[in-house]
Formats: sequence, C-alpha cells, structure tokens
Amino acid sequence: MESGLLVKLENIEVCQEENVVLSDASLTLNKGEFIYAIGKVGSGKSSLLKALYCEIPIRKGSAYVAGYDLQKIKKREIPYLRRKLGIVFQDFQLLIDRSAIKNLEFVLKATGWKNRNEISRRINEVLEQVGMPNKGYKMPHELSGGEQQRIAIARALLNTPEIILADEPTGNLDPKTSRQIMQLLHDICHMGTAVIMTTHNYNIVNTFPARVVKCENNGLYNLEPGNQFNYEEIDYKQNISTII
Repeated sequence: MESGLLVKLENIEVCQEENVVLSDASLTLNKGEFIYAIGKVGSGKSSLLKALYCEIPIRKGSAYVAGYDLQKIKKREIPYLRRKLGIVFQDFQLLIDRSAIKNLEFVLKATGWKNRNEISRRINEVLEQVGMPNKGYKMPHELSGGEQQRIAIARALLNTPEIILADEPTGNLDPKTSRQIMQLLHDICHMGTAVIMTTHNYNIVNTFPARVVKCENNGLYNLEPGNQFNYEEIDYKQNISTII
C-alpha cells in the first residue's frame, strides 16, 4: 500500500451468519487519522471493526490492514496483525479477578514480552499516558466506568499499535466521562495512532469533529465535513467508494 495508508478496503462484502451486513463497501485510513463510523443498530459498524481484526471474514473485494492482505492472511498470522491493532470495547472486558496492572501484564506476556523490567516500564508508560499512574493496583470493581475504560485504552496501547479500533467506547459512560475519554482518544490520535471509532453519540461527533462515515443499507457513506450536523436528518446518497 501507499506510504502512510494503514487501511484500504475496496468493494468488500462482510457477512454475519450468512446475513450480508456490508456490501460493495470501500474505506481508507491514513496514519494519524480519526474516523467515526455511525449508523443504526445492526447497520454494520461493529462488523466493520470485527472484519478489520479478522474476527469475521471478508467474503469479497480486497482488504489491506497494517500491511496484511486480509483475503490471504493465514490463521497463524492473525495474532501478529492484532498486535498492530489496539481494540477497545464498550464493556471494557477487563479480567475481574486481577488488578489493573495484572490485566496489562497478562496482555504483554501473552504477546511475547518476557523481561520483567521492560514489562513494568511499559505498563507504567501506558498508565501515565491514560492519566492513571496511581490506580494500577486497584481491582476493576474498585474503578469507576471511566477509569475502567482508561485501563482498557491503556491495554490497547501496550504494543504501540498503528490503529485503535474503538467500538462504542463511551456507550456505558456519563456525558462528562465520555468527553474525557474522547479527549484522550483524540490526544492519542494526534500523537500518530490512527483511530476508527463506532458511536451513536452525535453530540460527541460534533464536539470532537473528525471524518465521519455512515453504515447504511449495507454500504459505507462518506459524510461531508461541516458544522453541527444532525446526522439523522441528512440524506446520504453518495457511496464512499465513489469518493476515495
């Protein structure tokens, strides 16, 4: 792929249990770019992210992510692809039987880190990055929702990913905490890590503007940049594949 291009999807088809959720869909993502994926429940937002990290297959078209051809990727290569991706979930998905630090340590060891000093150094770095330098000893149930999401973002950052895939990361958070998490994600993006984030929260999209694509009618549509869009009231007729 071209230099700086991290994702290039061309006319892909994605299915969930034989149901087509995306068809003839195209998308590009460059280094340091932030993209919101919006759309109704069941429109294909989460399926798009799952396809990018090979949780579900891409049936047709061409798909390149972080240097890997997803149509030709071997099963043994998928863990290496995922190390280039940081994945953030709506429900945090922290291991509840261990502290925040032990959650992060588990991921590093699972991805091949062995040196205890390097593991400790990296954990301290990401906790500092997400504003949680003094909370690593706490168990997940001792943390607020926003704090748990910060730990989840720290987990996603551990292996210095090229792309963060965030699936409704503010969906379980109050408005003030949501804004804090959004500022954190945009700060991470400004440092060079690309972000694709799904969301239903259009206030967030207006408050923290970035490129927006909409999942609708099995397609991906590019929304023109502008001020304070009401995304539910705009008619999108231009398929993203005709634009990029």
